[in-house]
Amino acid sequence: MNVADLLAAAAYRRPAAEALISGAERLNYADYAASAAGFAAELHGAARIAVLMHNSADMAIALWAAWAAGAQVVPLNPLYTPAERGPILEDAAPDLIISDGPTAWTTPTARVSGRRWTGLTLEPVEAELASLQYTGGTTGRAKGVELTHAATLANIGQRDELLPIHAADRILSVAPLYHVYAIAMGLHLAAAGAATLVLMPHYERAALLDLLKRERISVFAGNPRLYAALLEGDGPGELDELRLCLSGSAALPESVLRRWESITGAPIAEGYGQTEAGPVLSYNPASGRRKPGTVGLPLPETQIEIAEDGEIRARGPQLMRGYRNRPEETAAALRDGWLYTGDTGAFDADGYLSILGRKKEMVIVSGFNVYPREVEDALGQHQSVHEAAVIGRPDPRTGEKLVAFIVPRAPVSIDEIRTHLAERLVRYKWPAEITLVDELPRTPVGKVDRGALAKQ
Repeated sequence: MNVADLLAAAAYRRPAAEALISGAERLNYADYAASAAGFAAELHGAARIAVLMHNSADMAIALWAAWAAGAQVVPLNPLYTPAERGPILEDAAPDLIISDGPTAWTTPTARVSGRRWTGLTLEPVEAELASLQYTGGTTGRAKGVELTHAATLANIGQRDELLPIHAADRILSVAPLYHVYAIAMGLHLAAAGAATLVLMPHYERAALLDLLKRERISVFAGNPRLYAALLEGDGPGELDELRLCLSGSAALPESVLRRWESITGAPIAEGYGQTEAGPVLSYNPASGRRKPGTVGLPLPETQIEIAEDGEIRARGPQLMRGYRNRPEETAAALRDGWLYTGDTGAFDADGYLSILGRKKEMVIVSGFNVYPREVEDALGQHQSVHEAAVIGRPDPRTGEKLVAFIVPRAPVSIDEIRTHLAERLVRYKWPAEITLVDELPRTPVGKVDRGALAKQ
């Protein structure tokens, strides 16, 4: 099967039902599928298509169309700087780029500008590879995760066992659709249940609170940062229509979970996964026992074990094929059918999984993976920076934040550093705190002592 079959099946089941809401635009399933089918005809023949767009009905249609055309989809952040997207596009080698904004490209571009495409049928096109989802690399370079149609569809079915979605559900997705979480727990989730998907073009607290009530949202796909932000002040109040909230991308503080549930009356089901896992490995069930502070039970057909060193490893039909053009890193991550996640964890007596930490040197800011090495490299490109070290610290709003320590080689201001970073990194990769120091602490073998920095 092709992932686009989800949309075709939903249109067959409920053609007149409301399918997609984005701002003032509202599409039923018949029009939604027809738009994707018509655009797919224009994209036919492309092997790989990069999509650099902001949340919109156009972006949702573009993603479905690329899959329906038999292409491998490469969703990318449209706010990436040229320095960030350049290496990714070079690695992905897309035949086409679909963009919603005026940008100078060095590769062919198909533009999406608010028009609608028409078509009569959506023919499934067999293609093994569905998505090329880029995630941060420990070397500072993003790695392209190869996900097949079979793995993606398997994971959708697995999630449905623990988090069933009904046709009457109205799902609100705030996360950007280039993020694997938004695709899995928004775009795919809604189509699989023939439910209604409500997209937010960009986050604004007041608008989000209004949408929850005005659109009678029953399922909210959020993240820890969103839940914490919505609880500020008087909070959202009781939400009678909201039956289920989902949380992923980062650890959800138990205090936030309990306050949200006491104010809104809606439970939060927290889960765990990563891009390489298609992306979900475990979830607290929507019905049945939920354990705050844990990431729930392994999905059906998913095995999760704790290796001798405490690392979480998993296997199941949803795992990635590997990293594009990275055979050595693929071999390190996939061993004997197991995905070694780089996270550490433990099971309790009831089989619920808890995440203890990460073996990887990675910081998760508002659900986005950021590797200190990439930020350090960008800082080091400033002529007045002699050396830099970046670490992560807990943050009540973003889950974690980046903290940078800089040894200058010449007088430099913090504002100059921030201006320098703005030209090289997307905003969520900017350190929240920057400190100028005379020297960095070292271990006995001369490496930067990040543990000592964390205590400063």
